[in-house]
Amino acid sequence: MAPIFRIAVIQLYVKVSIPLRPAENFAKAVKFIRDAAAQECNLAVLPECHLTNCPMDDPRFVPLCTDWETYLHKYQALAKECNICIVPGSIVQTIPDTAPHSDRPKLENVTYFISNTGQILGSYTKKNLWGPMESKLIRSSGNAPHRVIQTPLGPVGLLLCWDLAFPEACRELVYQGAKIIIMPIFLTRHHLSDAGHRWNPSGICAFVDNILAARACENTCAMVCANAGGPSQHYFGHSQITLPYVGPMARLGTSTEGIMVADLDMAILDDAEANINVRADLTREDWHYSYSRRDGQIQPGAKL
Repeated sequence: MAPIFRIAVIQLYVKVSIPLRPAENFAKAVKFIRDAAAQECNLAVLPECHLTNCPMDDPRFVPLCTDWETYLHKYQALAKECNICIVPGSIVQTIPDTAPHSDRPKLENVTYFISNTGQILGSYTKKNLWGPMESKLIRSSGNAPHRVIQTPLGPVGLLLCWDLAFPEACRELVYQGAKIIIMPIFLTRHHLSDAGHRWNPSGICAFVDNILAARACENTCAMVCANAGGPSQHYFGHSQITLPYVGPMARLGTSTEGIMVADLDMAILDDAEANINVRADLTREDWHYSYSRRDGQIQPGAKL
């Protein structure tokens, strides 16, 4: 019988105003995680950049990120204390300069999977960055392969925000056996251009909803997405757990700060795979999209 996992998706109101308040945001996150633990959740997921937001054009942002390791250790202690796995959104962290006066990005945007014993089981550094501003400040993981993490919830993949737009990211994780893909994001209405607003003021909501549904169906996996929430003129929320067949089994409102708890029956993923056979196709010797099967042996562009 397939297991059932109780998952909490936490949608935080991460203020965009200066000064930034990582300690205040962390305290809110802790309260929601304790609430999730009290509801016997197996996993709690937070939004991307939930401690600081990501005001990359403000000079006060980078110094705030130097304290990243303190918060990571606090999340490890909280996971152990509450007996709950935690994906703490993402934590923007400083990295050592590789050369004097280097103009390379000084930060990385990293998410972690912390087990209910407080152990870090794996991490992922954001690969696909949003536009030139983020690329100027944040260092991408580049051509480093995506790696599945073995967790108490089974094989899990981690992605971040704009990775959503690249189907190859999910496919690489699914090829390695991922059943659940966890995706903290920080997308707001301001990520939609003026032209996009003219076509559809809710276009960014449609983007997230449609692509999460597509990724779940085309990969027979569960997509667990946590976004920021807040005043509707800026935020749109739509944190959700999305499944094949079902679509969003649970979804938070456009501007709500809060916690959403849902029971994920892994049997639906087995039923979807038996019907669609995506994973079976991926393992065929004559699989024609070999570039999407990078696992250390098959490299991008390689021929089978």
